[in-house]
Parts: sequence; structure tokens; C-alpha cells
Amino acid sequence: MQVHAQSIPVGKQDDGEEVKRMKKKDGLLIPRTRRQFLKTAAAAGGAVAMPYMIPSSALGKDGHTAPSNRIVMGGIGIGGRGSLDLRVFLGHKDVQFVGICDVQKARCEAAVKRVNAKYGNNACKTYSNIHEIVAQPDIDAMLIATGDRWHAPAAILAMRAGKDVYVEKPSCFTMDEGLRVVETARRYGCVYQTGTQRLSEPNHVFAIQMALSGRLGKIHTVYADIRYRGGNRFDWLPGQPQPSKDVVDWDAWLGTAPWRPYNQTYLNHGWYNYYDFATDTAMWGAHTIAQCVAGLDMKGVTHIEFEFAKKGETIVTKLSNGVKMVLIRNGNVTPWKPNEYWRGACGERFDGPEGWAGAADGYSKPDVSSSKLLVEYKKVLAEYTTSTQRSLNHWRNFLDCVKSRQAPVANEDVMYNSMIMCLAADICDLLQRNLKFDFIKAEFVDDPEANRLRARAMRESWCV
Repeated sequence: MQVHAQSIPVGKQDDGEEVKRMKKKDGLLIPRTRRQFLKTAAAAGGAVAMPYMIPSSALGKDGHTAPSNRIVMGGIGIGGRGSLDLRVFLGHKDVQFVGICDVQKARCEAAVKRVNAKYGNNACKTYSNIHEIVAQPDIDAMLIATGDRWHAPAAILAMRAGKDVYVEKPSCFTMDEGLRVVETARRYGCVYQTGTQRLSEPNHVFAIQMALSGRLGKIHTVYADIRYRGGNRFDWLPGQPQPSKDVVDWDAWLGTAPWRPYNQTYLNHGWYNYYDFATDTAMWGAHTIAQCVAGLDMKGVTHIEFEFAKKGETIVTKLSNGVKMVLIRNGNVTPWKPNEYWRGACGERFDGPEGWAGAADGYSKPDVSSSKLLVEYKKVLAEYTTSTQRSLNHWRNFLDCVKSRQAPVANEDVMYNSMIMCLAADICDLLQRNLKFDFIKAEFVDDPEANRLRARAMRESWCV
């Protein structure tokens, strides 16, 4: 799919000092990264006085990574899922975290303590202001694992400052935000990876490649698991005494979301349930719809029809290329209960005339219609890694691409194409009627009411 910048009007951006720190290449503004600086300094040769004694760590010896090959990272919103991401990134020898930003002081300090314990020093710093951490010139890349309402704004701010970003899902709150993420990544030449890690997990990769390779025949139906729900409450919690700003910066926590009175439940992950702070279909759909789309040829898709049956129930979508995508819900039944399509959570399945293949969490191997389809399991994965040169580790794929400047598996286009389908499904469920969606223009056909829901009002002080 071609993403058209004119699809949704976006506000004028004042990049100010950030643009001055960029250099031009082929008409695009490209960030001068820390590695580029080191190369330039090295070229100066004798102009730089070298010390007599150089530690082995600085030369990349004794198992250490030389500074010129090290990816310096910062983290924004490191709690919950972000804590897992941080642990994984800290496990890579060519990564060094130097800063953590969180509006909750205790959580920020805990993350910094964890980083410094890993490195045996006190080099990692705390930040309470997102603008301060993205402005640090020595940081190459950002891990963004805030609440959903901050994913896109934080990514945009980081990329404007020339940082590559690994951002958790759902990676945008609205179609408008998603488009702006794509535009920003392209304008500044940044590597962007969204945290849909199943796109890099072997069982899911196998199912996707079975569909793409034609081994299942021409795919006619795909199934995406969207049973886990959120963001479907339109009220808000009563106010409680608000902590001081140095404990929790409540205004910053809200960000672009509407002003709501402070309530500790929100900070304890209760925000998941409220429309003000969360999406619905994308809770799992950011994963599973992306997994389905990855196995389809979407080049010829121009329109998608969303068929409403009953609020909160399965939504059937029909792509203009003839493929039917079924977004599975089970009403009020627990989302982890096995059903006719999966024995686990966050699954996808591809059906073709030669059989079907699917995967979900907790599987030791993919589900297939015939055991014969698993004979080439290792071959299919080998073909994928050889042709794409991508790691079957999502975080490693991002780090490799920071160095190579290649597009990661869950790049900004992958994110946008799957997220606009998630958000269109939300609008279908909200309006409780069928909708026709123009996939090229990212707008609903002859439907002003639905089109108004492609964006949300933002608090002016936090617009990016």
C-alpha cells in the first residue's frame, strides 16, 4: 500500500533546532548520528590526541563492544511491558542505556538502578521531561513503552530529534497519528520498529511464509484473534488527592488525552479500560491483524468492507482482492479460552485450497491442517532468514537495522497498514453499522460521520 501524505490533513510542524542538527541527502533530512560523528572524528587522524593507556573495553576487546559499534539508547515509559523490553535490550552486548524518562519518579529511579547495576556504574541518568531526553546528542535510539496515548507522540518527538525508535504497540491512537508517524520516519530517515514481536517468532513466521509462498494455494480466508478488549468505557474515575509533580507529573501522564482527575487506578494499569487512554481492537489486533496482513499480497487491495453483526462480536471484513478476514471475538468469554481456531492467544490463521496453517502463544509448533505441511518447517524458516537477512528475534532485528539502515520487519508502513484496519474496526463497532473503507486514501467512502473519528481532539499544550 502506498501511504499518501494528503490522506489526512496534519498540522504544520515547527522543528526548529532539530532541523539545524540534520544534514541533507538526496533531498531528505538525515540525522547526524553518534556513529557518523565518530567516523568523522577518526578521519581527522592526528588532530585528536590519544591517551597512552586505552582500556580494552574502548577497543572492543575481551568480549566488549567498541564504542563506535555500540548503540546508545534511552528509554521512555519503562514499566510493565517496558520492563521486559529493557531486560531484553540489556542482554545485547552492543547496547548501552544512558537515560530513562518516566513521569513516575519511583518507576524511573527503579529502571535506572537496574541499568546501572547491569553496567556496574552510575552512568545512566533519570529524566522527567521527554523533551530533555530526546535532546541528548549521544543517544542513537529510543525504547518507547509508555501507555498507548503516548506511543505516537513520543515516537514523533524522538524521530524529529534524529533518534531511531523501538515503540510498543498499539503504535498509534488514531489514523491521523499513524500517518504522522510514517511521515516523520521518512522525513528524518529514522529506523522505526513497532513491538509486534510475533512477526519475528518462528511459529508465526512459518504460518505467514506458508501463506506467502503459495504452499497453501491462493488464500481465501484469514482469521485474526481480537478477543482481548480495552478502551470501551466512556466514563472516567472519580478524583483522588493528586500527588506532587515530582512524584507523578499527572499533566504529562495525560499528555494529549483529555483532562481527567487523578486516580491511582489509572497508574495501576486501569487506563486500559477507558476510551480516553486506549484503543479496543488493537489491544491484540495490533499483533494479529499485522500477522494476517504479513501473509497476504496487499498490493491490489483498494477497499475493505467491514460488516457489523453485533456490538462486541466478531467482525467480518472483505478485502477488494477477494480475501475474507475474520476478526474473532467471543463476546464476554475469557479471551484465553481455546476455540475452534486456536488453543492459545494472539493467533492468526491462513486458509487456502491446499490446507491451512496458524499459530498462537504457547504453541510448541504451528497448527496445520495436515502434518505433511510441517515437513518443511526448518526449510521455510531458513528461506525466510536467508532472503530477508532478518533475525528471528524482534529486538535484535531492530538493532541490526539501526546499524544497516535497512527496514525492520515491523517498520512504519507495516504498523500503519495494520493499525488503520484495527481503528476502522473500532469505528465500525462504535457506530454499529457496516462501513466501506478506502485503503489507499485511508478514509471511509461517503461517510463524514465515520471520517470524523479518524482523529481525536488533543490538548493543545501537548500537541506534537
